[in-house]
Amino acid sequence: MNTRTKLAIAVSAALWMVPMTRAVAGIDVQAGDWKIDFAGNVNGFYTSASCDTASATTTVVGGFACAGDNSSSIRNGLLPAALVFSATTRQENLDIDVTIGFYPGINSSAAGQVNLGGGSPTALATPGIDARQAYFTFGDVSWGTVKIGRDIGLFGKDAILDDMTLLGMGTASGNAAPSNTSLGRIGLGYIYTDWEPQITYTTANFGGFVVTAGIFQPLDEFNQDNPLDYSKHTAPQFQAGLGYSFGDPKSAGVNGKVWVDVVTQRYELPSRAVAYPAGLATSNNGTAFDGGVKLDVAGFEAVLYGYSGKGVGTTGLYLDAVSPGGSTRKSDGGYVQATYKFDKLKVGLSYGISDLKLADDESSTGNPLLKRNASGVVGLYYSLTKSVTLVGEYINTKSTAQGGDSAKENDFALGGILFF
Repeated sequence: MNTRTKLAIAVSAALWMVPMTRAVAGIDVQAGDWKIDFAGNVNGFYTSASCDTASATTTVVGGFACAGDNSSSIRNGLLPAALVFSATTRQENLDIDVTIGFYPGINSSAAGQVNLGGGSPTALATPGIDARQAYFTFGDVSWGTVKIGRDIGLFGKDAILDDMTLLGMGTASGNAAPSNTSLGRIGLGYIYTDWEPQITYTTANFGGFVVTAGIFQPLDEFNQDNPLDYSKHTAPQFQAGLGYSFGDPKSAGVNGKVWVDVVTQRYELPSRAVAYPAGLATSNNGTAFDGGVKLDVAGFEAVLYGYSGKGVGTTGLYLDAVSPGGSTRKSDGGYVQATYKFDKLKVGLSYGISDLKLADDESSTGNPLLKRNASGVVGLYYSLTKSVTLVGEYINTKSTAQGGDSAKENDFALGGILFF
């Protein structure tokens, strides 16, 4: 298994979908004081990936553009399938919600693991179920909401929710043996937000302004190019976000939102009997900020997003964040997107990059570590019914290494997605 596939698998292990109980009406049932909602989606795409010929100059550790054989598949897109259960009630002047989400897919998985291993396109193989969402909330419109459990993070959340490839494919990672998710624009314009155990508080809406902040399960730092294991955590991860929404989405005027987020945590090398090399940093702090704006007017929609951080890595939080010498790396990126809806057809253009910079103690000479993942996407999204959307996308992806090696990939995806 090559390094690109391993990283794609690591990202796919955490890939998520829109919390469907919030995105569509779903199927509602009233049971005493509780309102029960079932919602979800099923999707599938024919995907063709055209790869660069593998050579001595196409090795990019952490790159997403394939180098080797071309491939065709029938697979899930950025979203796996989903069945999300939610129950809400009001008790003692509090709004209470409990949500549990199950996320299977159409692709067979290795050893019965949905996204923890590569795909397994062989006879007698089966997919699995990924239970990645389980939380409850309590609060009131007058003072806000407390959430406890596992759910989507704050940093990078709006970037993926507003990504047009959420309904489609984006970069078709591991297309020869697909798991239950593609990459979309993850690692190609934003760092993946992830699903994380958390305790968060969201304020009431003050004239369009909403603040959310909380503590999260800290994540281990993981490197593809060195064995350092920063897996000791003596404090939680912290995330916070500020958003402002304006206008009326039901009107023909200008409406949209602006947001900023932050994520930060400390990670340390665990204690061991043998001393670490002299000068090696035994702990680091990783912090990143992001922000964006989304505008919608008369069928035209535009998104501009960017992020910057140090010690947070790229593609996923705290992936490839430090050098072999223990120094932190900087990373940044963003994307721009424009769509226009003609009656039932939405046409979209999107371009994004994610850059990883070397630490002060590293050299680019002959270094195969990722420098940049970039992709451009042309998408067509046709609303066949209010529940069914047909999708066609063309995706061009390029990965470049610090030492100058590079690889290119061209993908075509055609399929559809049904929400209920």
